[in-house]
Amino acid sequence: MSRFAHKRIYPGGHHPATLPPKILYVDHDVLAIDKRPRMLSAPGRGDAPCALDLLPPPPGAEDTSAAKVSDVGPRKSPWRVVHRLDRDASGVQLYAATLDAQRHLAAQFLDHRVQKVYYALVCGYVASPDGQIDLPLQFDRRSQRAIVSPRRGKPALTYFRVVERVAGHTLLECRPVTGRRHQIRAHLAAIGHPLSVDPLYGGGHEILLSQYKPDYKPNRSGQERPLISRLTLHAARITFEHPRSGQQITVEAPMPRDLRATVRQLARFA
Repeated sequence: MSRFAHKRIYPGGHHPATLPPKILYVDHDVLAIDKRPRMLSAPGRGDAPCALDLLPPPPGAEDTSAAKVSDVGPRKSPWRVVHRLDRDASGVQLYAATLDAQRHLAAQFLDHRVQKVYYALVCGYVASPDGQIDLPLQFDRRSQRAIVSPRRGKPALTYFRVVERVAGHTLLECRPVTGRRHQIRAHLAAIGHPLSVDPLYGGGHEILLSQYKPDYKPNRSGQERPLISRLTLHAARITFEHPRSGQQITVEAPMPRDLRATVRQLARFA
């Protein structure tokens, strides 16, 4: 939560998370979207908007039985969930149109054959230009956190490299080899550099310009809008094997405006 309460007016009166996500790739088997922050990948608890409710039907779904509607919790959608992004993260999210396509893609994730690239803005100055984090993780349902556990954890490996060092933070490119729940968040926290905004793992609740700009002056109301107040994690690129053709497909999602603007502003005070 921001330290100040403020009301923001969005074009058309719609919060960005309730707008249909941008489609990055679509065919009769696979759909890739650019998931907005604060949007669920699949139905979950609470009333947060779910991408499944906002997706168009598969191409030709009106006249083919292959795109049979599947039950997904309380909702029905012609698309099937392949993997999930955290609600407050953004970026490339995959869905499948058929059960066969879903199984094929899920097997690729399970076998670590899907290549994933994330951008992560983290707390502090990461000294090493690159490195790897090889720490087993166990997800604790009570705390809803992934914890490093040499005895009970599952193998988890993340490669990283520094993209840019800015005031108080570092922008990293992360390549998780395994796909454990909260893997990047837990791994970065374990090396002392949690995501800049991620209170669950030791990061902050928001980033404020006043923390870094010496001559910062508040507006007339005295309120300050955070540069960013959501998870500073973006799924930038994913490469997978098409379930029908076998062709390697790479889908990219540009860094969203809020994260891009935050990095740009902090770079001015590095």
